Amino acid sequence: SEYDQTLAEAKRSNRMVESLELFRSVCNNRAFMNTSILLFLNKKDLFAEKILSSDIAAQLPFSDYAGPTQDFDQGVFYFMQKFKDCLIDDEVNDAFIHVTCATDTNNMAFVLDSTSTIIKNENLKRSGFLG
Repeated sequence: SEYDQTLAEAKRSNRMVESLELFRSVCNNRAFMNTSILLFLNKKDLFAEKILSSDIAAQLPFSDYAGPTQDFDQGVFYFMQKFKDCLIDDEVNDAFIHVTCATDTNNMAFVLDSTSTIIKNENLKRSGFLG
């Protein structure tokens, strides 16, 4: 939800750009080469409100956004793709990306349960128990 905000410590730096750069740096670090990456896009409730009054494409770093204004789903898809574009390995499954609202206990229970399942399945595949 911070696509139109700047960092408190660096007023010229867009918060979402900073998040994308950090994500790229961590995910493409050799230390995490054989590690599953889970991405949580939190505060979907704030994003849903903000997108009604703040056009994504009006933000210089995201001027390539071609989706309709005020469209939550297209906005989320756009930012999911931005994060996926950060990865060298393009075999990222959308199941590894969760759009969340930490204050929604039902949503978080589902996300944590599915995350647990993903982690278990990945470990079983690596150990040779799943094909």
